[in-house]
Amino acid sequence: MNYINAYLEEVKTICDNLDRHDLEQFYNILKNLQGRCFVVGMGGSAANCSHLINDLRKLCSIDAQSPLDNVSELTARINDDGWDTCISNSLEVSKINENDCLLVLSVGGGSDTTSQPLVNAMRLAASKKAKIISIVSRDGGKAKQMSDACVLIPILDEKRITPHAEEFQAIIWHMIVNFLKEDA
Repeated sequence: MNYINAYLEEVKTICDNLDRHDLEQFYNILKNLQGRCFVVGMGGSAANCSHLINDLRKLCSIDAQSPLDNVSELTARINDDGWDTCISNSLEVSKINENDCLLVLSVGGGSDTTSQPLVNAMRLAASKKAKIISIVSRDGGKAKQMSDACVLIPILDEKRITPHAEEFQAIIWHMIVNFLKEDA
């Protein structure tokens, strides 16, 4: 019972410490989106991408997609082009542009040595003047540096960075999707 109580106390503390201004900026970018929303992440965050895309498309009528959902293209790009560019090369084909948005879900946000597919996707999006929004933890990494709106999940315990980051990705997107749906 102590573990359960401690974990749920951490969840409450994270909720209390989320930056409301960052959440509002994130929401406003999606609300005012004129083009498509490309959603990317690695590992467990990649799994969250698929669910988020469904919600954006079905509930908010936003044209959302992810290079991660086409396993054949993704693995062919990894094999032929390399891991670092597997997402950005796919976004090039989709002609990501200034009307679009790149939404990044990541525990660490990418760096010069980690999550290079995400970092290169953000670099491409920035070069095409697409908006970049993200939900990340740790120090936010490159995503925090490059995003127009970044929601940073606070760290309360080093052992639980990943579970809290990935659960709050879902909490935040469900909240945003709900408000977008109500605003429609």
